[in-house]
Amino acid sequence: MTEGRFSHRVATMDDLDEITRLMDLSIRKLVGAYLDEAGVEASFEIMGVDTQLIKDRTYFVVEFEKTIVGCGGWGRRATLFGGDHSDGRDARLLDPVTEPARIRAMYTHPQFARQGIGTLILELCEAAATEAGFSSVELGGTIAGEPLYAKRGYSVVERLKVTSSKGVTVPCARMTKSIARAS
Repeated sequence: MTEGRFSHRVATMDDLDEITRLMDLSIRKLVGAYLDEAGVEASFEIMGVDTQLIKDRTYFVVEFEKTIVGCGGWGRRATLFGGDHSDGRDARLLDPVTEPARIRAMYTHPQFARQGIGTLILELCEAAATEAGFSSVELGGTIAGEPLYAKRGYSVVERLKVTSSKGVTVPCARMTKSIARAS
């Protein structure tokens, strides 16, 4: 276990290639532990880098010895999940009073799975969203990520079956959590 030896920072566009490689590996290995090859390939169609999060400065990377081993962020925009290439994106700004912030694009290097990286990213995102005035967060969880989110207090509000252009269905879950500040 390497907990405590991780550092984190806001991602920059210079991190894009390394983030993309990390996402690819994470989807193939971690999501691939739950889905067949067709499901993994379909996942690439609905998941990936969302450069808007990087531009908005709401995307974090976690490093171990100067190598990115985790990434994830939060958004104040309506898109629930997906990369730059995904259909159904919505750049509309959310109203923090009436809408939840979005937790987005969380990936961990398989060699560093279950070492606290996902929890660290969630804590960073929840704190930043709270600071921005949001009282709740929402995410589109993969079958591989759902156990972490449930452990961290997220509740499933809807089961999603996202269908790729080739007709392959990828199971996901819309999950929410209150992050309201204590008075």
